[in-house]
Amino acid sequence: MFSCNTSASGHSTFLLTGFPGLEASHHWVSIPINLICVVSILGNSIILFLISTDPALREPMYSFLSMLAASDLGLCASTFPTMVRLFWLGVRELPFDLCAAQMFFIHAFTYVESGVLLAMAFDRFVAIKDPLHYASILTHSAMAKVGATILVRAVLLNLPGPILLRRLLFPQVNVLSHCYCLHCDLVGLACSDTQVNSLVGLVSILLSLGFDSSLIMLSYALILQTVLSIATPGERLKALNTCVSHLCIVLIFYLPKLGLSVLHRVEKHSYPALAVLMANLHFLVPPFMNPIVYCVKSKQIRQGLLKRFQQKRVDVP
Repeated sequence: MFSCNTSASGHSTFLLTGFPGLEASHHWVSIPINLICVVSILGNSIILFLISTDPALREPMYSFLSMLAASDLGLCASTFPTMVRLFWLGVRELPFDLCAAQMFFIHAFTYVESGVLLAMAFDRFVAIKDPLHYASILTHSAMAKVGATILVRAVLLNLPGPILLRRLLFPQVNVLSHCYCLHCDLVGLACSDTQVNSLVGLVSILLSLGFDSSLIMLSYALILQTVLSIATPGERLKALNTCVSHLCIVLIFYLPKLGLSVLHRVEKHSYPALAVLMANLHFLVPPFMNPIVYCVKSKQIRQGLLKRFQQKRVDVP
């Protein structure tokens, strides 16, 4: 722990943390993490390419899926470079400006993904509640407005964070808890009063993740109510089956955050390597699993992939 021999925030250096006690084996430990990053980038890029080039994938649901894939790629781009620098090159140092920028983009893309999941929950509710007016409600212009709103909200909620951090005093050298920069981590290292920063961070989380998760639960309560009013069991099952993919990625997105929150409050200091692993998986699992879930559950996505592979096989001869 470095003493509060304070300096201006712009002149402070932040040291990334890998897996405590496993520094000598970072190359080997990081191999599965790097593979997850590579697969995440490839998987989400393929999803974006399929949706943008296949006319059969022009439904609102797939437009929201393309937004989700784009936010996953942004999250990978925000976390992957510092992981490579730390695990493969042994470079731990980050200047304040770079750390603050990474913090902004990580939180912004997380909020974008949360907003897209809420939009997808509304999409499923409309598709089940009022299928005859589905296309007229979720028009291309309406989806563009929703996407723009989600993006603007993420920027506005996260913009105060880096700005307010600049007024704080930090030690000359700061050791972070993870291999990337997070708002709560930076605020915890400051030597000056952080009440305003903590309040802004709390409000930001409540207006994004808290608000979105509450409305997602409300959407599924209304979906369940609508499904139970359907006469035949076969139609009920068919309606619920359209929500399985979205429900899976909602759980994949929120459960690691809940697990990490519990771990930080219960056993963070007893098992520091486990805390770091959970923190990495907390950002890496959703981008990795989302394309897999939709490729497995969506017949249209699978058909689009097969069509592309068949075209390649025809072109090669």
